[in-house]
Amino acid sequence: MKDKGEKWSKDELQTYVLLLCANVDKEETEEELELIRSKVSLKTFVKMYALLQGDSEKKRLKRIQRAVEANAYSQMELAAFRRDIQNIFLSDKNFKLSEQRLQSVLDNILY
Repeated sequence: MKDKGEKWSKDELQTYVLLLCANVDKEETEEELELIRSKVSLKTFVKMYALLQGDSEKKRLKRIQRAVEANAYSQMELAAFRRDIQNIFLSDKNFKLSEQRLQSVLDNILY
């Protein structure tokens, strides 16, 4: 979000969060990226990937929090979102400490 007035769609937010999850251990796998690409358009994927690469950790979390507040999520949507996050973390069969910490932070933001 370039400024506080820009609002992300739910797809953009989901893409950004899933890319962050794939990137948190500094080892984005092709499997993780393909899983994310399968959920959104290529245009959305490329846009959010470019944003993520240019953001600091603090800015990433701020963007996510702002976008979550701007979109109304049902409990079912949040549960599905959480499953998608978990699938990214477990796609390499190794749930690392950095991924566990990010999951905790995201849980606090989402719920």
